[in-house]
Amino acid sequence: MITIQEAKTKSELTQFVKFPFSLYKNNKNWVPPLIGEEVEGFDKTKNPAFETAEAYFYVAKRNNEIVGRIVAIINWSEVKDQQKMKVRFGWFDVIDDIEVTKALLEKVHELGRKNNLEYVEGPMGFSNLDKVGVLTEGFDTIGTMITWYNHPYYATHFEQLGYVKEKEYIESKFPFSNVKPEFFEKANDLVKRRYQLSPLNFKTTKEVMPHVDKMFDLFNKSYASLSSFVAISDTQKEYFKKKYISFINPEFIKFVEDKDHNIVAFSIVMPSFSEAIQKAKGKLFPFGFLHLLRAKKQSKDVIFYLIGVLPEYQNKAVTAIIFKEYYETFKEKGILNCFRTPELADNAASINLWKHFDPQIHKRRCTYRKEL
Repeated sequence: MITIQEAKTKSELTQFVKFPFSLYKNNKNWVPPLIGEEVEGFDKTKNPAFETAEAYFYVAKRNNEIVGRIVAIINWSEVKDQQKMKVRFGWFDVIDDIEVTKALLEKVHELGRKNNLEYVEGPMGFSNLDKVGVLTEGFDTIGTMITWYNHPYYATHFEQLGYVKEKEYIESKFPFSNVKPEFFEKANDLVKRRYQLSPLNFKTTKEVMPHVDKMFDLFNKSYASLSSFVAISDTQKEYFKKKYISFINPEFIKFVEDKDHNIVAFSIVMPSFSEAIQKAKGKLFPFGFLHLLRAKKQSKDVIFYLIGVLPEYQNKAVTAIIFKEYYETFKEKGILNCFRTPELADNAASINLWKHFDPQIHKRRCTYRKEL
């Protein structure tokens, strides 16, 4: 018999977070979360996402053992401001038993019907900076700290329960050796002269911090036209600033300024922490922090996390400036491989940015939808 229980206390949420550790035990491609960080992210008094979102955490049990989990989410900014009558679900993990999946998703359906919503979509997080999509291709390659990994049967369960693919995302990679300066050097010089632009580089995290709010403002403007985009609030800016910026090498954050020192473009690249987090086994202490610190300094793989350009500067080759700066930084640090985080498969403008580097798609993922 399957029973569904809501996780409310810190202890219950910790068990919620720990469930995938048993589900993916000995799976060399699964990258665990940092347990403490994830539990804190589910704390409604600490994560500002809950200012505009409500969420309920459920575990499925059989014989008193957890066999599945799910978060049912309503992002009220999305519902009220965009009129998207959607209930979300995320942090979905389950054994290969479709009845467990059905029971968990029914809790999401109940929340949607209770609030007169029209459809359900997932997996996705509280906001656009959370993880998204169920993996459909690429199960044989290691994941990242900013994506979900899952077993192949997840998508099969959704489809058998009447869900259909809603949005598809692709992840690509290319060796740094594919990056040739001639792809962007001429455009770099031309764009800087024509629009009076200049790159802004950093050597310390302290130098980055005064610019982070402006970066998030630019993020809101540059991504506003994408499907299901929900702007980041001021309190979320502070939260993400404290939580993530220290993880990123300051040399891997690049800005482009106009002559008045207004930021017109930015990019964030992260060192790959995947193997370090696997070694940490979900814990920063006593030794996990050292694994992450070592990866931050020594990793030869990098992940292009975010790139944004003001709408009025899009289609003006401003990214040539960013690529030129990264080329010099990566060459100096001996970077070997570059990876792209999930991007919408129909976002032609973004995909076109990377064409000269001959990127190879190595993962696909999607969200699934069902009418209520």
